[in-house]
Amino acid sequence: MGSDDPWEMARLQFHQAADHLSLERGIRDYLAHPYRELVVYFPVEMDDGSVRLFTGYRVHHSPVLGPMKGGIRYNPAVNLNEVRALAMWMTWKSALMHLPYGGAKGGVACDPQQLSKRELERLTRRYATEISVVMGPKSDIPAPDVGTNAQVMAWIMDTYSMHIGYSVPPVVTGKPVPIGGSVGRRDATGRGVMIAAREAAKERAAPFAGSSVAVQGFGNVGEATARLMHEQGCRVVAVSDVFGGIYDPAGLDPHAVLRHLQQTGRVAGFPGATDVSNAELLEVPCDFLIPAAIEGQITRHNADRIKATIVVEAANGPTTPVADEILTRRGILVVPDILANAGGVTVSYFEWVQDLQSYFWTEDEVNAHLERIMVSTFTRVAALARERGVTLRTAALIVAVSRVADALRTRGIYP
Repeated sequence: MGSDDPWEMARLQFHQAADHLSLERGIRDYLAHPYRELVVYFPVEMDDGSVRLFTGYRVHHSPVLGPMKGGIRYNPAVNLNEVRALAMWMTWKSALMHLPYGGAKGGVACDPQQLSKRELERLTRRYATEISVVMGPKSDIPAPDVGTNAQVMAWIMDTYSMHIGYSVPPVVTGKPVPIGGSVGRRDATGRGVMIAAREAAKERAAPFAGSSVAVQGFGNVGEATARLMHEQGCRVVAVSDVFGGIYDPAGLDPHAVLRHLQQTGRVAGFPGATDVSNAELLEVPCDFLIPAAIEGQITRHNADRIKATIVVEAANGPTTPVADEILTRRGILVVPDILANAGGVTVSYFEWVQDLQSYFWTEDEVNAHLERIMVSTFTRVAALARERGVTLRTAALIVAVSRVADALRTRGIYP
């Protein structure tokens, strides 16, 4: 395993931040490991009557600040180390945003594109049943991630509710609005990325409107980011999906690109744009580079060729530690994932609170609360980075890790 292994990356980032804190050895060891890991192997009946075995995961990283919170991803490459890393990043993200959660993550090794809707529903309900031993509205609250969406959350909520005997909307977040989802949740991660990019531009005393943006990944997060930055007057010059990307230095209309994607199944071939690969997209000239796909995209092999001034991590773990050092040395500002993409878990928290109270907010209220939390957190992290002479990533981790460590010391070690 090289340093491109996500679990190794996550632990390295943690230890770099912990070096700046006077953590006792025992607390440091405890926070460097997951609290609980569940691996399940479960059968699913396919539409042709055959039975296939799937592997699913749910990892809890830290229970110190509150119930576990984290997404579920459906992807062929899902494995235990990836889920461990994502769970650890969720702990730091929630702590950084002052949310009363510990970090969790789940996943099933599968390709949702290759499954029918009925197969996807059967897989989801069976996986939800298998992880229901740890899941609950006060214990572990899943959310959507790569390869999952609001419909998948609806099936999980329904499955859990059927087992309990009554409806339990707060057991998942990212649900459809008619069954207890929150308005503003679908765009929340992308909106948070846009706010983080805007604040980063202020940090660099650079104009935001008129700046050029390249977005790798045009799923829920990438599409919302591109659209919202376009609405703020930014020029979106490149976007991509799993099949490849498009580039137009004059600027793309994200609304038109989305229509093209819905009609053809991919962004490539968009009229007037040049087709580029995902690797090429990362290296186009732009003010903002937004990796919004999966981890490990900016590495030692391409960090020297990144032409952006600011990288805003919409995905989890898109920059390897070696690449991080190269970008910093080159004067490129990196807004870390646990800050940049925290809009999703923040509005998930709002959804959970609304469900627990059965009292719902307007979209303007949701967006105003998100704006306030994102801006205040960015300001705090940027100030600490200047004060300590460290990167935004290390500053964000210092804030997050110290909050979890303080809570652990205050609670004490049981028994």
